[in-house]
Amino acid sequence: MAAQRSRRRIPEATVARLPVYLRMLGEQFEIGVANISSEELAELAGVNAAKVRKDLSYLGSYGTRGVGYDVEFLVYQIRRELGLTHDWPVVIVGAGNLGQALAGYNGFGDRGFPVGGIVDIDDSKVGSVVGGVRVRHLDEIKQVVQARNISIGVIATPGAAAQDAADSLVAAGVTSILNFTPTVINVPHGISVGKVDLAVELQILAYHEQRRANAAQGSVVRSLSGLSIPGESRRGASA
Repeated sequence: MAAQRSRRRIPEATVARLPVYLRMLGEQFEIGVANISSEELAELAGVNAAKVRKDLSYLGSYGTRGVGYDVEFLVYQIRRELGLTHDWPVVIVGAGNLGQALAGYNGFGDRGFPVGGIVDIDDSKVGSVVGGVRVRHLDEIKQVVQARNISIGVIATPGAAAQDAADSLVAAGVTSILNFTPTVINVPHGISVGKVDLAVELQILAYHEQRRANAAQGSVVRSLSGLSIPGESRRGASA
């Protein structure tokens, strides 16, 4: 039965929610929560309880009626399924402002993604140390990847250089790429690509802000339309 579960493919939508569950469960574990119900986890994660139960069933975890899920064991199950029981070093292409910020962010290492290398084509940046890692030339990316057994690359270059960066990563043996540029990159079949477009995320937030502003404006208009102006009725009658 365990072997069958391990071969069962988990839907991408479920995979996308597992890190959210993991973060919520980690926070609960830190404050001493030992068990959690699907309803409680659903509220924390912003989904419905049925979806939580379905998602966790792919891990072979069904909880116990009246008790819920063992938080510590569920954290282990999700970490195991996401491949987080060991570190995944990453290589960052681009040592500019974004690349430096990413390399200096301790959260990556704390979550199992230490920066194993940084490369750039700018000679003025090559040789400098960013986040404790020495920047090497892009021409050396294959040596960096092989030396640290890196399979995940991060593109933090200007958009115009994104495709060249992706080509270099693939040629070096990287099989998963996180693209921080707004440029769509083309990669061979079998290469996984994730995209983080900060401008798009800000535009989505702007949409929600505009809706709030429109709702507030509409509320004001409705309130004003319900007010009677002194003397208006008399003026209307005299007309």
